[in-house]
Amino acid sequence: MSEKDLISSDINAYIANQAAKDTLRFITCGSVDDGKSTLIGRLLYESKMIFDDQLSALQKDSSKFGTQGDEIDFALLVDGLAAEREQGITIDVAYRFFTTDKRKFIVADTPGHQQYTRNMATGASTASLAIVMIDARKGILEQTRRHAFISSLLGIKQIVLAVNKLDLVDYSEEVFNQISADFYVIQKEHLKFDHVQAIPLSALKGDNIIKLSKNTPWYQGPTLIDWLESVENAKMGKGLLRLPIQYVLRPNLDYRGYAGRIVSGVVAPDNRVKILPSGVETVIEEITSMDGVLDNAEEGASVAVTLKDEVDASRGDMIVEAGAPAELSDQFRVNIIWMHEQEMIPGRSYILKIEGGTANVTIAKPRYKINVNNYERLPADVLELNDIGSCNISLDRNIVFDPYEENRTTGSFILIDRESNSTVGAGLIRYALRRASNIHWQALEINKTARSEAKSQTPCVLWFTGLSGSGKSTIANIVEKKLHANLRHTMLLDGDNVRHGLNRDLGFTDQDRVENIRRVTEVSKLMVEAGLITLVSFISPFASERDSARQAMGEGEFIEIFVKTSLAEAERRDVKGLYVKARSGQLKNFTGIDSPYEEPRTPEIIVDTEKYSAKECAEQIISYLVDNGYS
Repeated sequence: MSEKDLISSDINAYIANQAAKDTLRFITCGSVDDGKSTLIGRLLYESKMIFDDQLSALQKDSSKFGTQGDEIDFALLVDGLAAEREQGITIDVAYRFFTTDKRKFIVADTPGHQQYTRNMATGASTASLAIVMIDARKGILEQTRRHAFISSLLGIKQIVLAVNKLDLVDYSEEVFNQISADFYVIQKEHLKFDHVQAIPLSALKGDNIIKLSKNTPWYQGPTLIDWLESVENAKMGKGLLRLPIQYVLRPNLDYRGYAGRIVSGVVAPDNRVKILPSGVETVIEEITSMDGVLDNAEEGASVAVTLKDEVDASRGDMIVEAGAPAELSDQFRVNIIWMHEQEMIPGRSYILKIEGGTANVTIAKPRYKINVNNYERLPADVLELNDIGSCNISLDRNIVFDPYEENRTTGSFILIDRESNSTVGAGLIRYALRRASNIHWQALEINKTARSEAKSQTPCVLWFTGLSGSGKSTIANIVEKKLHANLRHTMLLDGDNVRHGLNRDLGFTDQDRVENIRRVTEVSKLMVEAGLITLVSFISPFASERDSARQAMGEGEFIEIFVKTSLAEAERRDVKGLYVKARSGQLKNFTGIDSPYEEPRTPEIIVDTEKYSAKECAEQIISYLVDNGYS
């Protein structure tokens, strides 16, 4: 009995039949106007997933927005944004569901324009296969190469090479064969697909979508829907248990459950497991879900498990197979797809989110970026929007991971800007760096507490920030003299002085400014470890780097002092003549002129040098230190 008959005769049997089917996630990708949205619209139409009122609306929209004359424009089923309909392009990722007698499908229609490559990568990250669309009139284009490479990079192993719009080249076998041959050369030399299935199509006319077309008698391979129904549904991992703990359930004193979604593998009672990162081993006692107690649970299931032993496990930890655990590290070789208009700055601190938790991360200068036209590796100082590069990264703590090739979920991460909370990049872990396991923290018998007690003071960093000419160095000098007179042990790090030695190799680009502050932060941290009150006088224009400096210190050890002065007043003072040079173009990347200054949002101290003298501002700082037990 067909599904259509089941709907009208036995709805419960139909629901059970649907629940028993597996779901295949795939994407359509390729260059702009290659027919991706039209193909998905055709699949929805042919699979009877369009209601009568939708079809009526589609016919009206085709007359208003369509590009196919009197015929139905199937692309309008997917392109829902007004801008997409007006321009005839896909901008955002559109997800659609349809079903056949054999399988359920979730398809992501991804945009073809280069500026929306990040959207395409988002859709590919959860797909099991890709349909790479090619306009038969144009052949393989730059975006075809880019999307094929990203699909391969993101672990997709099976693709359909859909040579579309064959109706516009008279269903030429020669055109189809030439495009297929050109792509197979690229696949052999640069891509990692296990199988490429080339199919000649006309998405608009329906050729070789559901049944073989009489217009292509020379093609006897599978139709598109036949291939989609029969292709193996790839798993996200190699079958090893990975269950991130998302919530600890404590409804009463007698129950402690660990809830999460299984990202790979199978879990069953009496399985021996390990809790990472602690490494404690235990045994699964019981598995429950919304359906009650389960005999086992597989990849994709959301469950709660109880353990036979009392263990310390919490949100962010991961339950793994005891005999095949995931790895732990804080330094990695990764591939990064940069997804933001603001370029990636080496040395800047970002937030890394992975299935195994969250960490602060700094990215080293890219080893190289990839030219998607010819797949060459090019030197790079930064990564810009849509760039794909290889980098080393360092985290502030160990995370649980698998290499991406072994598990696409526990081996992938996103990067978040600390200030805007925008997602700026996506990454794939290739492997942990060997040096991460070779370098260990050396325990010292004389520690920060002992050094501080010997000096009878509370160590801290006084971080003076403000525009050039605001009075930072003058005030810092006065504060240090007063502290010294009170027998406090101090060290003053001044921006200009440090650039004569430690940072003499750095210029004033954004990348160099970030590195400048990173080095000073590390030196300041060592000074605090020595028990000193450390005064740091740097413009430090970026809030992200000041926040990173704060996080590097212990609780209460970082005191941010905003030396507030208007740009007009700073220019009026211009003791060093720097603003005049910057205004005339002799000094590039000068803070306040052609490089931004981000004012502190919640500094511990604000001193206004337009209202008060340097001596009065210094007294304000000393009073703060006395009142809070630093001096």
